[in-house]
Amino acid sequence: MGKVRNIKKELLSDNWYSLNKVTFEYQRADGQWETQVREAYDRGNGAVILLYNKAKQSVVLTRQFRMPTYLNGNADGMMIEACAGILEKGNAEETIRMEVTEETGYRVDQVEKVFESYMSPGSVTEILHFFIGEYEDSMKVSAGGGAPEETENIEVLELSFSEALRWFAAGKIKDAKTIMLLQWAQVNGLF
Repeated sequence: MGKVRNIKKELLSDNWYSLNKVTFEYQRADGQWETQVREAYDRGNGAVILLYNKAKQSVVLTRQFRMPTYLNGNADGMMIEACAGILEKGNAEETIRMEVTEETGYRVDQVEKVFESYMSPGSVTEILHFFIGEYEDSMKVSAGGGAPEETENIEVLELSFSEALRWFAAGKIKDAKTIMLLQWAQVNGLF
């Protein structure tokens, strides 16, 4: 479209992921060019999945400590979330199957991508790929809990879909990706 020109990036940090200061010119609706400066955090793209069991009317979620939420008023820093991870080798489907086994202990072969979304487009480059996948008790191959080398200490939660919706309504689930998947499941009559 040609509304952006003269992009200059300055690396501010690459400690965990990349934080860049981006200076550019943007063409406004009146045709004038203005210089803008933004910071963009590039942590790669990710995938998330809602594991569900129609027969049991249940979902599998995780609970883990998230420092940024602790710093912003979450008293214990614990978050209830759908299983998720950063893409490995750019493949969302392979990544999410691997993350399910690492985090929850279930091995699912069939997953379905239902949508994708930018999660915080004002400052983060990430696109998140949203999946659903049906699980059964027989698919449990380990306790889960996350990858030790990634300092994950994940608690696996299995709860009824109706309870998950109540937790969301009560503010017990505050994670955007999880809320989006629960609402998708509700709107699309997954159960």
